Amino acid sequence: MTDEHEDRAQDHLETSLRQVTELIAKQRLVEGLVHKQDMPRHELVEQLVHKQNLAELRTKLDELHPADVAYILEALPLEDRLMVWDLVKAERDGDILIEASDAVRESLIAAMDNRELLAAAHSLDTDEIADLAPDLPHDVVQELLKTLDDAKRAQVVSSLGYAEDSVGALMDYDFVTIRADVTLEVGLRYLRMLGDLPSHTDKLFVVERDMTVVGTLPIKRLLIHDPEVFVGAVMSDDPVTFHPSDDASDAAQAFERYDLISAPIVDAKDRLVGRLTVDVVMDYIRAEAEEDMLAAAGLREDEDLFTTVWKAAKNRWLWLGINLCTALFASRVVGAFEGSIEKLAALAALMPIVAGMGGNSGSQTLTLVVRGLALNLISKDNAKRLVLKELGIAWLNGMVWGSVMGLVTYLLYSNPALAVVMSAAMLLNLMVSSMAGYYAPILITRLGHDPAFGAHVLLTFITDSMGFFIFLGLATVFLL
Repeated sequence: MTDEHEDRAQDHLETSLRQVTELIAKQRLVEGLVHKQDMPRHELVEQLVHKQNLAELRTKLDELHPADVAYILEALPLEDRLMVWDLVKAERDGDILIEASDAVRESLIAAMDNRELLAAAHSLDTDEIADLAPDLPHDVVQELLKTLDDAKRAQVVSSLGYAEDSVGALMDYDFVTIRADVTLEVGLRYLRMLGDLPSHTDKLFVVERDMTVVGTLPIKRLLIHDPEVFVGAVMSDDPVTFHPSDDASDAAQAFERYDLISAPIVDAKDRLVGRLTVDVVMDYIRAEAEEDMLAAAGLREDEDLFTTVWKAAKNRWLWLGINLCTALFASRVVGAFEGSIEKLAALAALMPIVAGMGGNSGSQTLTLVVRGLALNLISKDNAKRLVLKELGIAWLNGMVWGSVMGLVTYLLYSNPALAVVMSAAMLLNLMVSSMAGYYAPILITRLGHDPAFGAHVLLTFITDSMGFFIFLGLATVFLL
């Protein structure tokens, strides 16, 4: 059923995007035709047609969730995006900016004046303001802080003080607390008095007078137990808690592991300072996944799909330059054996196979290691066992596929020595590639970068260079 709901939601989103693009195309077509007509009061007619078309498009946007509007904006070229953005109701600006990707948010903010930005930020919760503030102009942030009340200003400043990938940066200050020495009936009356609960409230945080967290009270227990029972008797006294300085990735793993919807955030003295909710964690996971995917391809996370050619080209220069350098190095390895290739032309046809098989094998190892590092599954205690395991896999694959390729080589060239060299080169390069796939992300992690950042480039460099060197070197020694 979940997959069915997801498919239905995606279909609705794609349908909405198609309807918006069709309305934009219709507007331009009709206005173009009207503009070409020669009629009385032409300018007035043009204005009426323009307003009618925009009204239809505005009505459609008003029906959509802010996240859906953000998706549509990202799928539109810059000119259409800004036109649609102008049609969004001002009171929805903040919610849509929060849902938009960094690149799209940057383009929308650039089209807004300070007054519009202040109004958009004022409609947001504290944690959302802290999320938006780094993208706002400095003078807007300063003006915004002046207009907030003392408590909200302190919360925003506190959130901005935490590292981007920390729990504190994702912290929400809207939560409900209860004392352990009151009855469930008192708790129910308190909730009725509140009238509304913060989003994703699945539990109340049980605290002492100094806000020290002593447990959590799930809403389910509050509803099904005897109203005369005290909170302390039915609460969970071993809650999962986080500190503001904790790594957000670790918190995300904990949410997945323990099926959390919300969790308290405490300071060094276990005093409640905020909470973490599943919606924020999901947004963080999605953003990290997108960043890793782009980084693996040598792209910046803030690149807009419809950015200018010049800006997009500059964003890709770094890794293209690195790839060029590694390719030049690999070509020089081949160049060192030009004489061998001239004497035995079959080498030129076979050497890409050795390098390609090494690259594929290394990518498999690299993917597993990157996942292991992301989930903190790799440690000093199991590293040696993992290395030996990958070497064993590479040896077995090298024996199997090296033998297959040796037989193919013999059938193609009727040269037993060349077949043996091919088999040996395949075996050795698969073992080298397995070690490259293991150590490349670990090296990048120790340098302070995400393990996906440049790991594939480094792996390709090693497997290509070593594959060519091993195969051509063996051929030179044993065949020529």
